Amino acid sequence: MPDNTAGVSARTLLAALPDTVVVADGEGRIAYVSPSVQSLLGYDAATLTGRPLQVLMPERLRRGHSEGFSRYRATGEGKLVGATTQVPALHAAGHEVPVDLTLSRLTPSVDDEPGDALVVAVLRDASTTILLERQFEVSRYLAATLRVTAALTEAADADVAFHQLLPTLCTELDWDAALLWQADADRGRLRHAGTWTAPDADVPALTADATQRLFRRGEGLPGQAWKNRVPVVVEDLASNPAVVRRAAIRSDGLSTGVAFPVLRGETVLAVCELFSTALRPVPPELLEVLAHAGRQIGQFLDRLRAESAVRELADTLQRSLLPSHLPVIPGLQLAARYRPGADAALVGGDTYDVTPLPDGRWMVLIADVCGTGAEAAAVTAVTRHTARAAAAAGSPAEILAAVNAALLQQQGEAPLRFVTACCLVLEPTGAGHRATLSVAGHPLPVLRCPDGHASEVGAAGRPLGIDPDVRFTETELALPAGSTLVLYTDGVTEARDDAGRQFGEDALLRVVAGAPLDAEATVGAVAAAVEQHLAGSRHEHDDLAVLALTVPR
Repeated sequence: MPDNTAGVSARTLLAALPDTVVVADGEGRIAYVSPSVQSLLGYDAATLTGRPLQVLMPERLRRGHSEGFSRYRATGEGKLVGATTQVPALHAAGHEVPVDLTLSRLTPSVDDEPGDALVVAVLRDASTTILLERQFEVSRYLAATLRVTAALTEAADADVAFHQLLPTLCTELDWDAALLWQADADRGRLRHAGTWTAPDADVPALTADATQRLFRRGEGLPGQAWKNRVPVVVEDLASNPAVVRRAAIRSDGLSTGVAFPVLRGETVLAVCELFSTALRPVPPELLEVLAHAGRQIGQFLDRLRAESAVRELADTLQRSLLPSHLPVIPGLQLAARYRPGADAALVGGDTYDVTPLPDGRWMVLIADVCGTGAEAAAVTAVTRHTARAAAAAGSPAEILAAVNAALLQQQGEAPLRFVTACCLVLEPTGAGHRATLSVAGHPLPVLRCPDGHASEVGAAGRPLGIDPDVRFTETELALPAGSTLVLYTDGVTEARDDAGRQFGEDALLRVVAGAPLDAEATVGAVAAAVEQHLAGSRHEHDDLAVLALTVPR
């Protein structure tokens, strides 16, 4: 007979756990479920006792569960026992919730009755994990596609670039095979231009088929991407009746395929096909990345033909790393100024962003990546995208922590590219706005108070992409009517005149203090003062970014 006091203590302990604990008896009925099931799946724990476990599962999984549970009861062995598996659970409202499921076996004692507890399941909400995994995956694809563009810059002409495109795509994006189809607009056909496979992959049937095939608009994966000018994906080639080249695909053991157009404006220059031998999900975010990559690659190839590819591509990349326009925030003026560095053929690492949040607040970010070029642009893209993804559910410190984790995740064997950043979250108040500020190794913002006094605000932290254990502090700021907050990159203060003297923080404070109470006038005054300081200088100037937020009176 179990000790009753111990039983009460165990239930109290289980009830205090954040994860949901479900205990099932030998008949597959719920013998106990912790109260946290209410927040996870919307059920009242008391109403679940005695009901079959299947009530917590989507309909499509119930038959398989019944068969598996029967085998487990008979043999004591189960595939999921002792491991953590991500599965869908059924919410009381009818929708599915992804959970991490951990099963443990209870060893029966001699005193157990047939209906005594047999298995313990621990359920944990996997939504956050899935979101972070997707963010990391998208960040990795962003960096990879920019490295594809970087690899193409070594090509002497467009034909060489086309041949370099396939191996770089496969290597950077982790696909087993790639085919390139060039558009022949006059004949209305796509013709095969090349095939490449990973070192451990081979697609002889698909290659042989491709040399004999021409695709019309709308035909097969390449034809659909050509016709619609957007990426097209078939995650399960074997089960899709519309798939062309079925015999070749089956022979080579290919499971997932995606095609995306290489575009110059609205003109399709080529279509890239990627194939995987394993079934792999291709979420919408990755299709967007491929669409963006197709446009960038197309722009690059076209500009190679015009003998000005590197400079114009750098300009395109830089624009993609900056917002096309600033949003309108009620009760606040916004203005920004960006000026590339001395070598405009290299993409700079400065970026800024202003993003609305679901609850009416706004995220403001300014960042500076160490170095220039495509690698720096890749890091800049990861920084901006990850900050946007993390902003909806995080404070400024948490946003910077997410960016730090993403940079460390995608860095790999590449040279160290650290990032400095300043992130703040704005929310309106009755008397103006309130800002929560966090800084990661970046120049501190300058606040001009209503009385005209300007000073630096915030606390400097460590840069991003170096230390996985770094922590960031937050500073609360009041932005009353008549105040201006200026965020900037070090291209402002480190600009050197011909004698090597830097513009410096003191000069910036004087400019901000003397500027009119107007965001556009403020960024204009800062940019003009720096340009005047640089006039006639023999020293190369860095990228410059200035962002001003003014609360009018």
